Amino acid sequence: MAQLSLLTPLGDITVSEDEGAIVSLDWGRVEDQSPTPLLLRARDQLNDYFDGGTQGFDLPLNPYGTPFQRRVWAALSDIPYGARRSYADLARLLGSGPRAIGGANGRNPIPIIIPCHRCVAADGSLGGYSGLDGPATKQFLLDLETRDLLT
Repeated sequence: MAQLSLLTPLGDITVSEDEGAIVSLDWGRVEDQSPTPLLLRARDQLNDYFDGGTQGFDLPLNPYGTPFQRRVWAALSDIPYGARRSYADLARLLGSGPRAIGGANGRNPIPIIIPCHRCVAADGSLGGYSGLDGPATKQFLLDLETRDLLT
């Protein structure tokens, strides 16, 4: 599996590729770097995202997960940049329960690119976030997108 790390406003992240698709984004840096064309493209798009230059990603994704998790991650990917949907909204859309949606969100192997940070509690509060500093990281990503829409 090829991997490439990059420094972001949230610290180091590592993007992994397998068989021509992005399969994970992890917090931290790896020593063995393999800058494939796809990983370089992912790096550039992530840098653009953090700089406010892109509102979406155009990358082949193949997150490892159950069929249900993959359906949830596909629904997350349909949430527009800067928008928020509740766990209950996604549960209704997918014929499931909010807790199951939250569980799939927490197992999202490609955060940021699959925007699980855009899923919040029904009352508008953040809910959880499995990445880096938890809800503080989620708030940072939501604020970044909101700021970009206002400029």
